[in-house]
Amino acid sequence: MRITELFDNGEFVVTAEVGPPKGIHVGHLVDEAKEYLSGITAVNVTDNQSSVMRMGSLPTCVALKNVGLTPILQLTCRDRNRIALQSELLGAAMLGIENILCLTGDHTKMGDHPGAKPVFDLDSVSLLHTACQLEKGVDLSGQALVGEPPKFAKGAVVSPCSNSVDAQLVKMERKVMAGAEYFQTQAVFDSEKFIRFMEKAKQFGKPVQLGVIIPKSAGMAKFMNNHVAGVHVPQRMIDALAADKERAKAGITGVEIAAQIIKECRPYCQGVHIMALGWEAKVPEVLKLAGI
Repeated sequence: MRITELFDNGEFVVTAEVGPPKGIHVGHLVDEAKEYLSGITAVNVTDNQSSVMRMGSLPTCVALKNVGLTPILQLTCRDRNRIALQSELLGAAMLGIENILCLTGDHTKMGDHPGAKPVFDLDSVSLLHTACQLEKGVDLSGQALVGEPPKFAKGAVVSPCSNSVDAQLVKMERKVMAGAEYFQTQAVFDSEKFIRFMEKAKQFGKPVQLGVIIPKSAGMAKFMNNHVAGVHVPQRMIDALAADKERAKAGITGVEIAAQIIKECRPYCQGVHIMALGWEAKVPEVLKLAGI
């Protein structure tokens, strides 16, 4: 199932994110996804997120698909050249993975193999273009594919709370022109900023999913403010997380914050994407409290 079909039908699309293990055993991940994420539309699988080496996104997508979940393959340009990226897309299509999210990827110096050579032969915009070319039945060298070409629901990322909104709108337009059919946003903590951004972004006519992180502590919120581009947690939320550390540790405060953001932003977006960061068990709580 391509999630673009649901957007076209006017459905509010709910997705969440999981990270493959640093090893070969996916049983725990699959079991948790079945228990806590089976009620949502689709499950994103990260691709060596933050440049930390893990098992690949594609085999994890297949494991989720095999238990009845709809996966979204995240694909970054950091670790593969255009030959490998095209090969990965064809392999995904052959395995029945129809939903993709195209990202440039974090630099290798940020991860656990800082000496690794980054590739970045393509970026997120040219990767979207690449997927479109494959859908037309040709590769980037102009050679024809054999048989029926693949078909994807092609997603991209935007940061509505960035300090440079105009730059984000320019990037968004470039991604739309390259073939993006839907967007998932970087984590939003400032509803007013998101709403103002969406008033400008609606000109592109593409569905946008609000990105939400469940904040675990005041320390985590401060870290994101200092180190994660495009994310700003307001001081009032940091104070709420710090006010009762046990409540925050139990996830109660973070769930309330995430649910409130969804409530405030829901009229202005076409879905929500929850980045639980290990708290997948709390996704149903967030959605219930948000009225979804």
